[in-house]
Amino acid sequence: MLLAGLYLVSLRLQPQGATPTQEPGPEIPAAKKQLALFLGAMALATLLYKPLGYPLDSFLLMLALLRILGMKRWGFNVLISLATAVASYFLFVQWLDIPLPKGWIGL
Repeated sequence: MLLAGLYLVSLRLQPQGATPTQEPGPEIPAAKKQLALFLGAMALATLLYKPLGYPLDSFLLMLALLRILGMKRWGFNVLISLATAVASYFLFVQWLDIPLPKGWIGL
């Protein structure tokens, strides 16, 4: 809300008739493909949530989403995905005592 408010103030302070310049957006077909892959990964993660369990499902989902969003370095993607899965597991399961599916790995 703060950023939206600052943006509105900056628009009001611009001289009349001045419009902000915009760079051309990404190609529409590429954006549609990326959106379809993103939604597909979310749907697949939802279907595999109980069989795989929360930790493995969240790791694989984050790995897929990072790849879909354009992160090309596999080592970095695995590290970020692992850190996110471990942190969210400890937050929700260990600290907040929320029962989440364990899946076949048994965590």
